[in-house]
Parts: sequence; C-alpha cells; structure tokens
Amino acid sequence: MDTSAELSLLESEAPSNPYALFAQWYLAAEAAGLPEPSAMTLATATAAGIPDARMVLMRGFDERGFVFYTNYQSRKASEVAENPRAALVMYWAPLMRQIRIEGMVQKISPEESDAYFHTRPFGHQLGAVVSPQSQVIPDRKYLEDRLAELLKKHADHPDVPRPAHWGGYRVMPHAIEFWQGRANRLHDRLRYRKDRETWLIERLAP
Repeated sequence: MDTSAELSLLESEAPSNPYALFAQWYLAAEAAGLPEPSAMTLATATAAGIPDARMVLMRGFDERGFVFYTNYQSRKASEVAENPRAALVMYWAPLMRQIRIEGMVQKISPEESDAYFHTRPFGHQLGAVVSPQSQVIPDRKYLEDRLAELLKKHADHPDVPRPAHWGGYRVMPHAIEFWQGRANRLHDRLRYRKDRETWLIERLAP
C-alpha cells in the first residue's frame, strides 16, 4: 500500500457503523506490513482514579467490542475489577492513523478463553501458567525453574489446560474516535458516539 499520498476521512465516505470503518483501517494496516498492527495501549484506573497504561494485543473484535487476554491476577485486572472502564489507543504512524476507544470492560466467557488459549503456541501456554503477572518475584531463576518443572510435566502430554487465572476481557465501546493525519495539522477527527442502539457521527476540530 502506498502510504505517501495524503489520506482523508470524510463524513460522506464514512460507514454508519464504526466497526466497519475499524475493519477497513485494520486491514489497511496489515496490508501495509506494519509490525504488530494489533498492538494497542490499554488505559485503566483504580477506584480512586489513579491511572495506569500499558501495551496489549487485540485478539479479536466484532460488534460486541474489542478483546484482549491477560492474567486475572495482574494489576490491570485488579483495576478493572475496581473500575470497569477503560480506554484503548491504536496508532499506525506510517498511515498517520489513530483510533481511540472508550467503554466498559467485562470478562469474556470461559469457553471463549478456552478456545483462544488452545490456539496459542505451546511455550506461550506454559508462560501463562508460570508467570504470576505483576507480582514481585525473587529473581529470573524463579520463572526458569517453574518453566523447567512444567516442561517435564508436559513432556509426554503437550495439552496444557487453561489456568483459571488467565483469560480474556472485552472492551465494549460507547465512543470510538478515528483520527487521520492531514497537512498543516488540519487533521480529520470523526467520533462515533453511541446513543442507545444508534451511532452518531461527530466531527471534532483538530
């Protein structure tokens, strides 16, 4: 994909459903060969409003929302339990495109988490079992010893059950903003805002 020509984002060309536009942009990022186009910043906050942010990978989306996976005992999970609101940001610099998502968060079903877990590489499955994510550990050897034990345990039985402390969340948006960089910093910003079952489209000044 030629990323040198200026791209635009006009109301007349925008679909009425933000997920359709998201799919178009995501496929364009993949077609452009960008590294980790699924990478996104996940911002959460405690009940007291103390913010926190980190990079995660989007592992699926549909009209219910955007899915990521993590350890349910991690810091992000603790914050979601206290305050089930989150924001996501995806940024694809060569295309000068950014997507900002705001919404509520809930766990996905155990069946969905099971299905995804068993698509992961064997080593990634073991890593989910081994790591007490976000907890203080004594040293690197702690992880390596636990991994060695699991490798022995599963030497003849490669099927790894999904640990109960690991699974997915879905961010269910009430607002999705699409940002398209333009010349002279007169960027295009279209925000889809949910009003009951309808998405309203609003242009924001850059």
